[in-house]
Amino acid sequence: MEFLESSKLPEAIGPYSQAVRANGFIYTSAQIPLTHDGDIVVRDIKKQTRQVLENLKNLLEDSGSSMDKVIKVNVHLENMDDFGIVNVLFAEAFGDHKPARTTVEARRLPMGSMVVMDAIALPIEFR
Repeated sequence: MEFLESSKLPEAIGPYSQAVRANGFIYTSAQIPLTHDGDIVVRDIKKQTRQVLENLKNLLEDSGSSMDKVIKVNVHLENMDDFGIVNVLFAEAFGDHKPARTTVEARRLPMGSMVVMDAIALPIEFR
């Protein structure tokens, strides 16, 4: 097992790793809409979703994977009414790649986030 982190993201805000590689798979911790400086993006579902997806992309790339190697994503929304907007941005981020996904509504998310995502991915060299 290998603990991974990206210099493009702020440090983890708790006693956990940004990502872990185990048996070839990469498991990311939940990504919230934080900028590199550790500031949370303004409360706008589009802006927060874009930041979360960018954080996920950067973390995967720095961990030896990519968005097209993602096999599963968990999405937590503060408000399920935002599903349509998040779904469109999710589709843009993943293109033709369609990983398995779970989306649930959660009453409270870390640091007042409107959206949180984590992923499981394969390494780049996996075919």
